[in-house]
Amino acid sequence: MAKKTSPESTPGFLALRRAGVRATAHSYEHDPRAESFGLEGAQALGLDPARVFKTLVIDLGGSLAVAVVPVSARLDLKATAAALGAKRATMADPEAAQRATGYVVGGISPFGQRTRLRTVVDESVTGWPTVFVSGGRRGLEAEVSPNDLIGVTDAVVAAIAR
Repeated sequence: MAKKTSPESTPGFLALRRAGVRATAHSYEHDPRAESFGLEGAQALGLDPARVFKTLVIDLGGSLAVAVVPVSARLDLKATAAALGAKRATMADPEAAQRATGYVVGGISPFGQRTRLRTVVDESVTGWPTVFVSGGRRGLEAEVSPNDLIGVTDAVVAAIAR
């Protein structure tokens, strides 16, 4: 059963508070057998999967970056590379992603990362009054406005989902 909680003390929520952003925390019981963390969250919270965004760490040929796309979509690596001015992009090694962000895979938040990574957010984010992204641990989502997601992460907005 999904339940609404007060903001947690994850680095993601701390970063949002420092930025003066109002975010709502939504937690749910994470099932370790879940194949898709994002779809699990959307289902547990009764949300449209197009409104829940996953945070993916990518490798731009030696530097890491973050792509934020709806959990209902796949990341277009070619479009993501182009949006960030790179020749190509691949999915980052999970261990490298965890080291750089300070989060575990499945709980990587676009906010409060150990190393602030360049970020690109899919343009579909602007079609929602609020969106849900990882709050910094599995089973915790942060509900924020698209403008706050873009502003706090200093993100580029582009068509990166397919």
